[in-house]
Amino acid sequence: HKNISNGNKHSHNNSCVPDWLQGTLLRNGPGMFTLGGTTYNHWFDGMALLHSFTFKDGEVYYRSKFLQSDTYKKNMAANRIIVSEFGTMIYPDPCKNIFSRVFSHLSNAISDFTDNNLINIIQYGKDYYTSSEVNYINQIDPESLQTIGRVNYRNHIALNLATAHPHYDKEGNTYNMGTSIVNLRGPNYVIFKVPAHEVCSIPCRSKYYPSYFHSFGLTENFIIFVEQPFKLDILKLATAYFRGVTWGRCLRFDKEDITLIHLIDRRKGKAVSTKFYTDALVMFHHVNAYEEEQHVVFDIITYKDSKLYDMFYLHNITEDNHFIQTNKTSSRPACQRFILPLNIDKDLSGTNLVKLEGSRASAVQQEDGSVYCTPDTLCEGVELPRINYKFNGKKYRYFYSLKVKWSPCPNKIGKVDVVTRQGLEWTEEDYYPSEPVFVAAPDAKEEDDGVILSSVISQNPEKPPFLLILDAKNLKEIARATISGSVHMDLHGIFIPKKD
Repeated sequence: HKNISNGNKHSHNNSCVPDWLQGTLLRNGPGMFTLGGTTYNHWFDGMALLHSFTFKDGEVYYRSKFLQSDTYKKNMAANRIIVSEFGTMIYPDPCKNIFSRVFSHLSNAISDFTDNNLINIIQYGKDYYTSSEVNYINQIDPESLQTIGRVNYRNHIALNLATAHPHYDKEGNTYNMGTSIVNLRGPNYVIFKVPAHEVCSIPCRSKYYPSYFHSFGLTENFIIFVEQPFKLDILKLATAYFRGVTWGRCLRFDKEDITLIHLIDRRKGKAVSTKFYTDALVMFHHVNAYEEEQHVVFDIITYKDSKLYDMFYLHNITEDNHFIQTNKTSSRPACQRFILPLNIDKDLSGTNLVKLEGSRASAVQQEDGSVYCTPDTLCEGVELPRINYKFNGKKYRYFYSLKVKWSPCPNKIGKVDVVTRQGLEWTEEDYYPSEPVFVAAPDAKEEDDGVILSSVISQNPEKPPFLLILDAKNLKEIARATISGSVHMDLHGIFIPKKD
């Protein structure tokens, strides 16, 4: 890691970066997997490595630095991995004696998660933080990538877990959502707004198995929360250390169960009374959501099983052919559209309540008043979706994503038109792009007036990594900035425009 963790590398351009593109693309993901003879088991365990690509007057400057989390400092001081992660449980002493620690109560067992925030970079007010899915976030300086300090959500709001995918409104508020596991009334899901106050609390439908969730949806008036039957076994989590089980093994998918869809009124801070539900599914990412003619429309990336996390155990992804053979039976991700009717007459059981013209999704009222939703599949084989965020919560037409085939790394960037269901692709042999980030042109008239930014890597040492700039209209290459040095595959990131 030494050759890339410090220093400001100037990138070489082979064509013109648009003059108007001024600002910094920040990226986050796992970057170190072995230390002093110890190795993580899972790709999502690696120590967080931050990258920045700064666009200034037609030039691109690259910088990377490991997040100086408490986890990183402890591991580096010991010169070995000593802090447990999602897929790697660490035992400080060789004796796995259940009596070697006093097991007092649940909160002690699960409150002290790692602060290795490797998933995303999020904004609260004017500050930027690295985030994963636990109660710790780390504030960073977006220019120098220095770590400023750790923040514990629990000092502000009762949370054990929180998503790395908040939403931002035009007033400058940040909405996020988390799970409070240690609660006298049983676990519940908490939606909160920063500047901090709780918007809404939803009780988990099961006392011991709260739903795992990675993101949620937001429209002008509603928040959409999908309570999927991909569940966290909190009793198993509480005893994981003593039983030699990793946190990742405390998740289970109940394919016989239903998926509940909660629609929360943002103004009232309460869920609507209608019970919306669909078949069992697993989902991580919302694409977008909006309201139209008394319906809430939301698009999500879904799976039919929960094998995605298992795919990324390092022993699975080191060999391409082994990976393909192992995971051919796994579900491919699909972008599915759900439509929830807002005006519901109580006497229409057996009727499809969706009245939007041309819609293929249905919502059929049942005899007990609940509404069973069937989605419309817009396309398949897409993941890590991004939109023009000015259209977040509004009717939109395009999203950008990675195209996923049977390989540990996606090798295509895709653009999907959700109206025509047609798509465009960018690909280059031996190269693997990261999540495509849309940046709108300053004089944009249309939704797709702007560029797509993606950090692109190769496993071939003869092919250097580069920052790719595509025209968002046609996915044609505008420019690339080649980087001298190694760059890791990352997860998520944010573009911060230069302030005038």
